[in-house]
Amino acid sequence: MQSPLTIRMHPADNVAIVANDGGLAAGTVLPDGLVLRENIPQAHKVALIDLPAGTAVRRYDVAIGYTVQDIPAGSWVHERLLRIPAARELDGLPIATRKPAPLPPLEGYTFEGYRNPDGSVGTRNLLAITTTVQCVAGVLDFAVRRIKAELLPKYPNVDDVVGLEHSYGCGVAIDAPDAVVPIRTLRNISLNPNFGGEVMVVSLGCEKLQPERLLPPGSIPIVDERAPGTGTDAGLDVVCLQDERHVGFLSMIDSILNSAEEHLKRLNARRRETVPASELVVGVQCGGSDAFSGVTANPAVGFATDLLVRAGATVMFSEVTEVRDGIDQLTARAIDAEVAAAMIAQMAWYDAYLDRGRVDRSANTTPGNKQGGLSNIVEKAMGSIVKSGTAPISGVLAPGEKLKQKGLIYAATPASDFICGTLQLAAGMNLHVFTTGRGTPYGLAECPVIKVATRSDLARRWHDLMDVDAGRIATGEATIEDIGWELFHRMLDVASGRKTWAEHWKLANALVLFNPAPVT
Repeated sequence: MQSPLTIRMHPADNVAIVANDGGLAAGTVLPDGLVLRENIPQAHKVALIDLPAGTAVRRYDVAIGYTVQDIPAGSWVHERLLRIPAARELDGLPIATRKPAPLPPLEGYTFEGYRNPDGSVGTRNLLAITTTVQCVAGVLDFAVRRIKAELLPKYPNVDDVVGLEHSYGCGVAIDAPDAVVPIRTLRNISLNPNFGGEVMVVSLGCEKLQPERLLPPGSIPIVDERAPGTGTDAGLDVVCLQDERHVGFLSMIDSILNSAEEHLKRLNARRRETVPASELVVGVQCGGSDAFSGVTANPAVGFATDLLVRAGATVMFSEVTEVRDGIDQLTARAIDAEVAAAMIAQMAWYDAYLDRGRVDRSANTTPGNKQGGLSNIVEKAMGSIVKSGTAPISGVLAPGEKLKQKGLIYAATPASDFICGTLQLAAGMNLHVFTTGRGTPYGLAECPVIKVATRSDLARRWHDLMDVDAGRIATGEATIEDIGWELFHRMLDVASGRKTWAEHWKLANALVLFNPAPVT
């Protein structure tokens, strides 16, 4: 029988979480002699001392809430007993004050990737077909099934065909200022490194988001042999369904297949080659989080993040509402005042966005988060931020923008798993790391997703959905460093072609564009 096990994140904390599978029963005596007054589920908090009403409950040495009644030592501390703190103001923040000693470069690590004409590197060799409007989604889905069945077997070096379907393109205020967000998101997804520079578009014809507006001249880079990395596209490859040459549905499908085959031929000629680990562009995200997220999986991801940055790679962390309560930690880590100001601007924009909807950051937490021991967004945020590791933050992206630099980047996105993943794809992500405690079969067709379980129980039950078990950290079977290195090596293997479980089962979530502009 497993001995009672609790985890306290900081010596100043006055609560700890229960680590035992199934939780602990009332009357259990902890190693320090504390007796539990009631049953406490796994991942939930136990009061280590008496907490009178109005006391700050501390975890990660941060006040995650204030007690609304007296809570005796040994009691279960849950969300109904806590009042959430007010959000930190966005003025008077520490600006670029944390100057850690530079970590030594990590050299010699490589993976087998696909070099692209624009200098980027893909981890997969995919034909992606862009759509300008949701109206064509059904037609494209039919065509993609035909392409996979009839054409793809002829081109064995192409990994797959994906339709970039979405809910945008018409019935929207296309000229509203915030419409720039979904438009540039879709544009930049079309140019993701995993698509090899092959851009193909299916359009209806009458939509507001016309192909030339989505991908204007000059937006698709090509290589001029005299000056690599420069040049502009020669024109878009567009199949317009309303074109008069299309007589009947199958005429449209034939046009899509004919165009797709030309792209498949070029993609099929590509081969993997050895490239440095610095060509990785990794998006990190958490979903279905629990109180173990900030104890096991996310710290391990943070350790791997530092390894990637040392290797010269790019790592994006995101989710505005899940870092908002730690904004002082982030501005302190900014590489300079300009980066700190950019982070503050993104937080302020999102505060205003939520305020228009008459909600605030507290709307983030889900029933599953609370069942998993997370009392509120403050506690969730403290565990989420650690995915970013310890490196200085060298850049900030607004939603839908494309990366232009390496290092640790804050990519401002909503916390929604699907929207965050979509925006990280637009930024140029070629590999995704996703941590979960409650469990989710989340995946992306456009990019491999490595799933990291926060608890060994989840990793055992979902043994063919979770790629890495970080729960071993909680039981002492492995350290954060052990799992961080394991994840780092797994990333190199997956980038070289090893399939994740999501790829094995072909599990993929839909692209979900962030559209803060009005819908008409």
